[in-house]
Amino acid sequence: MISFDREVRTPHSESYTMLDNGEIVGRVDLHIQGPNIHATLCTTPDASDDRIRDLIDAVDEQIAMTADPFREDFIVTVWKGVPAGVYGDAEASEDKINLGEISENS
Repeated sequence: MISFDREVRTPHSESYTMLDNGEIVGRVDLHIQGPNIHATLCTTPDASDDRIRDLIDAVDEQIAMTADPFREDFIVTVWKGVPAGVYGDAEASEDKINLGEISENS
Protein backbone atom coordinates (compact mmCIF):
# COMPACT_ATOMS: atom_id res chain seq x y z
CA MET A 1 0.00 0.00 0.00
CA ILE A 2 1.22 3.47 -0.86
CA SER A 3 1.78 5.79 2.11
CA PHE A 4 2.86 9.41 2.29
CA ASP A 5 5.35 11.29 4.44
CA ARG A 6 4.58 15.02 4.32
CA GLU A 7 7.66 17.20 3.93
CA VAL A 8 6.17 20.67 3.52
CA ARG A 9 2.77 22.31 3.79
CA THR A 10 1.78 25.87 2.89
CA PRO A 11 -1.70 27.39 2.57
CA HIS A 12 -1.86 26.35 -1.11
CA SER A 13 0.63 23.50 -1.56
CA GLU A 14 2.01 20.30 -0.05
CA SER A 15 4.99 18.04 -0.77
CA TYR A 16 5.18 14.35 0.08
CA THR A 17 7.62 11.47 -0.18
CA MET A 18 5.74 8.42 -1.44
CA LEU A 19 6.49 5.04 0.15
CA ASP A 20 5.51 1.47 -0.69
CA ASN A 21 6.21 -0.92 2.19
CA GLY A 22 8.74 1.57 3.57
CA GLU A 23 10.63 1.96 0.28
CA ILE A 24 10.66 5.34 -1.48
CA VAL A 25 8.83 5.09 -4.80
CA GLY A 26 8.36 8.76 -5.60
CA ARG A 27 7.60 12.29 -4.58
CA VAL A 28 4.55 14.40 -5.23
CA ASP A 29 4.07 18.16 -5.00
CA LEU A 30 0.47 19.44 -4.92
CA HIS A 31 -0.59 23.00 -5.70
CA ILE A 32 -4.17 24.01 -5.00
CA GLN A 33 -5.50 26.74 -7.27
CA GLY A 34 -9.15 27.42 -6.55
CA PRO A 35 -11.21 24.44 -7.68
CA ASN A 36 -8.23 22.78 -9.40
CA ILE A 37 -5.35 20.74 -8.00
CA HIS A 38 -2.11 20.56 -9.97
CA ALA A 39 0.40 17.84 -9.08
CA THR A 40 3.93 17.00 -10.10
CA LEU A 41 4.67 13.32 -9.57
CA CYS A 42 8.30 12.18 -9.72
CA THR A 43 8.90 8.44 -9.78
CA THR A 44 11.58 5.91 -10.71
CA PRO A 45 12.66 5.45 -14.33
CA ASP A 46 11.40 1.86 -14.38
CA ALA A 47 7.84 2.74 -13.29
CA SER A 48 5.31 1.19 -15.67
CA ASP A 49 2.17 2.96 -16.85
CA ASP A 50 0.15 0.77 -14.45
CA ARG A 51 2.44 1.72 -11.55
CA ILE A 52 2.11 5.42 -12.41
CA ARG A 53 -1.68 5.07 -12.51
CA ASP A 54 -1.57 3.36 -9.08
CA LEU A 55 0.51 6.23 -7.67
CA ILE A 56 -1.83 8.85 -9.14
CA ASP A 57 -4.85 7.00 -7.75
CA ALA A 58 -3.23 6.83 -4.30
CA VAL A 59 -2.53 10.58 -4.36
CA ASP A 60 -6.09 11.27 -5.48
CA GLU A 61 -7.74 9.02 -2.88
CA GLN A 62 -5.51 9.76 0.12
CA ILE A 63 -4.59 13.42 -0.37
CA ALA A 64 -6.28 15.31 -3.21
CA MET A 65 -9.86 14.28 -2.40
CA THR A 66 -9.38 15.20 1.24
CA ALA A 67 -8.18 18.67 0.21
CA ASP A 68 -11.25 19.41 -1.89
CA PRO A 69 -13.78 16.65 -2.61
CA PHE A 70 -15.68 19.02 -4.95
CA ARG A 71 -12.72 20.01 -7.10
CA GLU A 72 -13.19 20.58 -10.81
CA ASP A 73 -9.94 19.02 -12.03
CA PHE A 74 -6.89 17.07 -10.83
CA ILE A 75 -4.02 17.63 -13.26
CA VAL A 76 -0.87 15.51 -12.84
CA THR A 77 2.47 15.98 -14.59
CA VAL A 78 4.69 12.88 -14.30
CA TRP A 79 8.49 12.80 -14.31
CA LYS A 80 10.55 9.60 -14.31
CA GLY A 81 14.12 9.67 -13.04
CA VAL A 82 16.55 9.08 -10.22
CA PRO A 83 17.08 11.24 -7.14
CA ALA A 84 20.15 13.44 -7.53
CA GLY A 85 20.23 14.80 -3.98
CA VAL A 86 18.90 17.65 -1.89
CA TYR A 87 20.41 21.05 -2.57
CA GLY A 88 20.25 24.20 -0.53
CA ASP A 89 22.08 27.33 0.53
CA ALA A 90 22.07 26.31 4.20
CA GLU A 91 25.26 25.22 5.91
CA ALA A 92 26.47 21.80 4.83
CA SER A 93 25.20 18.82 6.74
CA GLU A 94 25.29 15.11 6.10
CA ASP A 95 21.81 15.12 4.56
CA LYS A 96 22.38 18.10 2.26
CA ILE A 97 24.77 18.80 -0.56
CA ASN A 98 26.19 22.27 -1.10
CA LEU A 99 25.99 23.46 -4.69
CA GLY A 100 29.79 23.86 -4.78
CA GLU A 101 30.23 20.12 -4.16
CA ILE A 102 28.35 19.23 -7.34
CA SER A 103 30.93 20.65 -9.74
CA GLU A 104 33.79 19.16 -7.70
CA ASN A 105 32.32 15.65 -7.94
CA SER A 106 31.25 15.82 -11.59
